[in-house]
Amino acid sequence: MAVFVGGIVAAVLGVILLLIWWVPFLQVVAGVLPIMLLFGGLIAAYLGFDEVRDKLPYFSKKEEEFPSTMDTDEAPKYKEEAEKYKAEVEQLKSELEKTKEEDKKKK
Repeated sequence: MAVFVGGIVAAVLGVILLLIWWVPFLQVVAGVLPIMLLFGGLIAAYLGFDEVRDKLPYFSKKEEEFPSTMDTDEAPKYKEEAEKYKAEVEQLKSELEKTKEEDKKKK
């Protein structure tokens, strides 16, 4: 109830003060309006830039613009190296399991 009464009092006081200070109110609006338009336009331009960039052909991201750095003849070499590392990992895992079993037996 107190919030309701306070809101009514603030609204009536706002109307009275607006009528008293009408000219300064218009000066404030005249001063703030260009700044609001400027910042609003900048924000809209910033947000719309992605849409414009997608429509322009020289901004489009095609796959041919980013060629693969790996030649096709190098791929088997890397696959072979990956298989070697996988085998090494498996060997190290088995050695780790053996040492764990030995530690359990010692305890």
